[in-house]
Amino acid sequence: MKKNLLLAACVLLCMGTMAQSKEEQAVTTAVTMFNKAIVDADSAALVNLTAAQLSYGHSNGKSEDKATFIQTVLHGPLDMLSIDVSALQITIAGKEAIVRHIFSAKITNNGTPGELKIGALLVFTKQKSKWVLLARQGYKL
Repeated sequence: MKKNLLLAACVLLCMGTMAQSKEEQAVTTAVTMFNKAIVDADSAALVNLTAAQLSYGHSNGKSEDKATFIQTVLHGPLDMLSIDVSALQITIAGKEAIVRHIFSAKITNNGTPGELKIGALLVFTKQKSKWVLLARQGYKL
C-alpha cells in the first residue's frame, strides 16, 4: 500500500512538472525521492539525498544535524506510513533551490496511528550535478 500511495503522489507531482524548467523538475524529483526515503526508512538514500551540513528543523522547534536526522528516521518513535505533498512552489536561485509545500502524512507515533499536516520550507543545493537537501524547516499551519 505504501508503494501505491507513493506512486500516486509521484504521478501527481510529475503531472505538475509540465510547465516547470529542467532544474525545477530535477528539484521536484529530489523532493519526491527524499520523501520516499523517509517512508522507506532508507538510510543509504537519506545519506545520498542530504548535504553533510544538513539542518533539519521540525515544526515543534527541534533541530537536527544530518546524523541525528537519519537516526531519528530509522529508530525514532514516529513512523511515516505515507507522505503527500501539495501546494508545491519551487524557486531556483543559482545553485540553490527554495521549496515550499504542505506536508501531509499518515503516521504512527509509538504505535498509535495519526496524521500530520504542516508547512515546510526546504533549501536544496546543487552538489556534483545533483540536488541535495541542505536545510528544512517545518512549521505549524
